[in-house]
Amino acid sequence: MIITSYFPPEIGAASNRIYHLAEGLKEEYHVSVVTPLPNYPTGKIFKDYKGKFSSKSKENGITINRLWIYASVSKNKFLRLFAMLSYSFSLIWFFMWHKIPNKVIVQSPPLLVSFTCMFFLRSKKRKLILNVSDLWPSAGLELGALKDGFAYNILKKLEAFNYKKADFILGQSNEILTHIKTITTKPELFLYRNFPEIEFPILSENKDDNGKIKMVYAGLLGVAQGIYRLCNELNYDIIEFHIYGSGAEEEAIKDLINTNKDLPLYFHGRVNREELHKVLLDYDLTVIPLLNRIYGSVPSKIFEYAKLGLPMLYFGGGEGEAIIEKNKLGWVANESDYDALNKTLKSILPTDLNLDLKIAIQNTARIQFDFYKQLETLKKVL
Repeated sequence: MIITSYFPPEIGAASNRIYHLAEGLKEEYHVSVVTPLPNYPTGKIFKDYKGKFSSKSKENGITINRLWIYASVSKNKFLRLFAMLSYSFSLIWFFMWHKIPNKVIVQSPPLLVSFTCMFFLRSKKRKLILNVSDLWPSAGLELGALKDGFAYNILKKLEAFNYKKADFILGQSNEILTHIKTITTKPELFLYRNFPEIEFPILSENKDDNGKIKMVYAGLLGVAQGIYRLCNELNYDIIEFHIYGSGAEEEAIKDLINTNKDLPLYFHGRVNREELHKVLLDYDLTVIPLLNRIYGSVPSKIFEYAKLGLPMLYFGGGEGEAIIEKNKLGWVANESDYDALNKTLKSILPTDLNLDLKIAIQNTARIQFDFYKQLETLKKVL
């Protein structure tokens, strides 16, 4: 059983990651997924699920249980807390009335949800596997979403409890595993990168229309990514910038475009993942920004774009930056330094972004970011 707060048809790295994990494990196990009724990132229950208290379906051989949640993307702390509590209560109710398998993978964060699972499902007969994709609450502190104080200290205690009660922990970065070791040495640790399972497209040379670099961002338009500020800081003399996605900053970005119609800045909205992979092939370069460097965070876009053969400009520091440089996937600019970002962009010639570079990036992904090779190693350990 995999317990997660995000799952398709929701978009984003978290839902994609868990979906591929479930698909990969179903060859070896009977896999079921427990997740809320889909609502992310809009904060509203998706149309096909409105009015339902719960939903159970069989999709591609996987049993999916979708539970009630109070859906919200409000910035009000109490509403956000209630939203997390609502899913936790649904999980407790589910645990009371369903037989739980002897192997359970719990996604963390959200901390409160993972705490609910680790607390109520702990048993000597059951193996609890914690899948840690971000280091909350410390990431929240770095983002400015949390303040140091009573609530933060409570979350730190929940974090420590989760790690100590796990039998096995999957971490998406070496920084995450290093952090966990400072809290407990009890569970076995395994580096499980967010390698996507997608087809390698056939690449071709992009046509140079106006001499400018066609740069693209695709993903969530949230606080952590800082796309609105990026739009205001870019030097448009050398690029045109295209944006795909949705999130908290969406309206602000639209307003910026409407009031600056002379800028080569374009918003294309949200498209499904399959369509996105096709349109991304039309671009020269993608930017992967983080407003602030977040310890433990490695954007899974790195591995996805590498398989698409899309050169990257990484603007977030940390372990992600090291992966870009080590594997020669593109360029890096000092985090939060927009002058350095524009300087790096200016140093990239359109001729640098040629077919040979894209093929080299794709070949690196075949060797270094092999989803099935990693999955087979994980299966042996499980």
